Amino acid sequence: MKMRSITRRLVATVLSLEFAAAVVLVALTAAHERRILSRSFDVMLRGRADTLLGAVQDAEDTADNVMLDTRGINTPEHDLYRVEDEKGRVLGRSSRWPRALAGAAGSAKERFFGARLEGRDYRFLQLRGIRIVDPDQNGHGGVPHAIVVEYGSPTANIWRGVLEAIRFYSLSAILLLAGTGGLMAWLMRRGLRPLRELAAEAAKVSPRQWRFELPESAGRTEELAPLGRAIESALARLKASVERQRRFTGDAAHELKTGLAIAKSSLELLSMRTRTVAEYREGLRKCLEDTERLEATVCEMLSLVRAEYAGSPPSRGEARRPCDLSSCMWDCVAACGSLAELRQVRIAVRAEQGRHVGLEQGECAQLCSNLLLNAIQHSAPHSTVTVRLAGAAKDLLLSFEDSGEGIAPEDLPHVFEPFYRADPSRNRKTGGTGLGLAICKAICDRAGGRIWIESAPGAGAIVTVQLPESEPPVLPPRSASLNARV
Repeated sequence: MKMRSITRRLVATVLSLEFAAAVVLVALTAAHERRILSRSFDVMLRGRADTLLGAVQDAEDTADNVMLDTRGINTPEHDLYRVEDEKGRVLGRSSRWPRALAGAAGSAKERFFGARLEGRDYRFLQLRGIRIVDPDQNGHGGVPHAIVVEYGSPTANIWRGVLEAIRFYSLSAILLLAGTGGLMAWLMRRGLRPLRELAAEAAKVSPRQWRFELPESAGRTEELAPLGRAIESALARLKASVERQRRFTGDAAHELKTGLAIAKSSLELLSMRTRTVAEYREGLRKCLEDTERLEATVCEMLSLVRAEYAGSPPSRGEARRPCDLSSCMWDCVAACGSLAELRQVRIAVRAEQGRHVGLEQGECAQLCSNLLLNAIQHSAPHSTVTVRLAGAAKDLLLSFEDSGEGIAPEDLPHVFEPFYRADPSRNRKTGGTGLGLAICKAICDRAGGRIWIESAPGAGAIVTVQLPESEPPVLPPRSASLNARV
């Protein structure tokens, strides 16, 4: 798969935006420069036309005519002009004035217009003014003459200035983009250094080395600090899970090895010498009991695996095949009644009816039976096991209280670990495998609930299960069921 660089993509994106902004800026600058140069060009045309208007003098003839005195007036080589009076007489014009160009028209004091002559674009100004000849000594009187001046100049200078401005701003933008790109790449590499340090530290983690220390630079970075803490938390959970799996694998291997060793020793003992039929029958019975214990251990291990990995826990309040917890609990009390009577233990139930949880029927039965059997097995004769079921806000609280020998404080944090034995002799007495509470915790976790134990040595124990309450399942109408049968 082709690798992509975030740094290059960010730099390219910013440079693209800057380039687009530079293009818009150059275009706006060119338009503004053209407007300014056009105004300056018009002012220049007006000034030169005024100069020609001022050069109209008295012709010193009897008819009081006027003439154009161009002495001292130097016009650029490519400029064109023509001056005429009110009678249409041309007082003067440039030698290159084209005959095809129309004469004066209109009555506006000044008028600008354009024309293309000799392969060049020209801009012309038509200026109308009044010149008075032969005034008296006080400046009054005299003969007025209406003069029309047409003056044109090539507009190439305007576009030359515009192109020069475009060239200047374009070159400046290119230099700025190059400098910005290099500086940005350097700053990005420097700014992403905490991320590289975080990645390097995370790369050191391995199945044998779980230590992860958040780099100081990443911890001081606002965007990377949450990521670093998330990595720490995830690695801590993974480490605990792997260690739990290793411990479970080791404990399971030990349990199975012990059971197989006992069964093997029983068979070897039978094969050491010839025995009677009764002795063979008794030996085979013991082997069968050992095999049944192995089978029970394997079955509970499979139950634990299914409870832990059957699927992700549902969201709070989501019912997944809801079952009646109160009904399931009463069924387990009835099923364990013979064991309780055999151990001379009384079962007291205080439960609310019709309470449902998001557990499958089999999971619910296994949860209740494991906890009730555990309470009965660890209760002293002539004692009472109290089972309570009540609602609390949106949850249900199911508790099993016994008056047995209790659990030491140092053992309480480990009682839900698979195969954990605070007292191995206690497990031999009850016949447990050390997986019952682990299975119950896995079921509760999967249902979005929790389980905990309150106990002290000699004071019994209270196991409490908290599960989200679910809505009862909607049953089809009775008539619909009858029609379906028909």
